[in-house]
Amino acid sequence: MTRPSTPTAAWQPGMPGGDNMPPGPAGRPEPPGGDGHGPQGATPTVTIGSYPDYPSAQRVVDYLADNRFPVERTSIVGTNLTLVETVLGRMNTGRAAAVGAGTGAWFGLFIGLLFGIFTAGNWIAVILVGLVIGAIWGAVFGAVAHAMTGGRRDFTSASSLRAGQYAVTVETDLADRARQLLGRMHLTPTGATAR
Repeated sequence: MTRPSTPTAAWQPGMPGGDNMPPGPAGRPEPPGGDGHGPQGATPTVTIGSYPDYPSAQRVVDYLADNRFPVERTSIVGTNLTLVETVLGRMNTGRAAAVGAGTGAWFGLFIGLLFGIFTAGNWIAVILVGLVIGAIWGAVFGAVAHAMTGGRRDFTSASSLRAGQYAVTVETDLADRARQLLGRMHLTPTGATAR
């Protein structure tokens, strides 16, 4: 008579089959490494300064590089990330057709150049025909694509990520050296904390 297996029974160290199970989420549990705050072998870092904008943090790393500091052991960490979508203007069918015509013209120019290379006759005419056909098809596709949205998105925009603060971090064993160099730079960071 066989004993039914219980669905709640989990593999424990010392149970049969333990040598065949790989480490990881579905197999044998792997003990956490280091301090439990990251992958094994991750080097702890220290924040040597926080700056309100990216150019300031970039200037700090550039200064460290100019003074022969090993910047490959440095990071710029953006915190308090915000997605900003800047509205560029209103979109209607005519504007969508114009944008599509521009995109199609570039593609048509590329195809025309490609065919023009292998043309024995008038290669300029081949390039111009490709450009015109590309612009026409681009305008048609742009207008149709905009019409299919049904007015749900009648504007154009550009998205970007912005950080509220930029921290410059270095590996712990280099923190004192980095702070000494920054002291000569005369750029005062807003704080220096361990990460």
